[in-house]
Amino acid sequence: MNANKTPAPAPVTVIGLGPMGQAMAGALLDRGHRVTVWNRTASRADALVARGAHLASSVDDALAAAGLVVVSLTDYDALYAVLGDADPAALAGRVLVNLTSDTPDKARAAAAWAAERGATQLTGGVLTPPSGIGSPDSTTLYSGPREVFEAHRATLEVLTGTADHRGEDPGLAALLYQLNMTMFWTALTGYWQTLAMADAHGLKAADILTLAVDALNLKQFVEFYAPRVDAGDHRGDVDRLAMGVASAEHVLHTALDAGVDGALPAAVLDVFRRGVAAGHGADSASSLVEVLKKPGA
Repeated sequence: MNANKTPAPAPVTVIGLGPMGQAMAGALLDRGHRVTVWNRTASRADALVARGAHLASSVDDALAAAGLVVVSLTDYDALYAVLGDADPAALAGRVLVNLTSDTPDKARAAAAWAAERGATQLTGGVLTPPSGIGSPDSTTLYSGPREVFEAHRATLEVLTGTADHRGEDPGLAALLYQLNMTMFWTALTGYWQTLAMADAHGLKAADILTLAVDALNLKQFVEFYAPRVDAGDHRGDVDRLAMGVASAEHVLHTALDAGVDGALPAAVLDVFRRGVAAGHGADSASSLVEVLKKPGA
């Protein structure tokens, strides 16, 4: 017997076959794992079954098929709706890699719920779209028991090239994921606003592609402001919030003059004006962090 023989890939169950779940099941199949899948709409498994996946007839059968269970659902209400009726014996001893998006508190509650049934939860936040699953350049943040994470690291790295364990708190990965999505959705919505304004002037997305890529690359600003914000340093030596108000007003007027919806730029302007009203007109726009910590102040 060859003592150095690489062990066979571990069996994995994937519950939830939206675009993310399908991509993960596919990546696992590509790496030789025995994959069991379950989804409320069974037809979503057809392409995976054609590639060699096994379609479980019930959630209990899906849980029984593997010790490692990847769960990718819309939210934690869906999680309980799917797993809540499962036989506790089917959950016992399982590691639930919970990639369902929801709040940190709900992630902690779900970890406790799983523990009551003899299962262990690893919370995950996937920082790539389905098209990035299986790529060595993709990342998922995890939190939960470190020893459990390490035991399954090789399999988790099939899903995304980097499996980054951030701590024992099961809510931490959910928090970091939501922080990421706060930046992502806010920036992307700003891009949609920009395209609407550009279209009103006869410009297409392709016409401002380079401008958009450069504008959305905030690396230099984030790296500059991060240490200042941590130090509580909001001096207006580089920028001043009062000037930011003027700029935000110009953005709003440009949208309204073109007949474009102004709700988003108006909301930004409102935050800027609140900062000035709070006495930060001569401070950096980074002082808005303090304003946003105290809503209504």
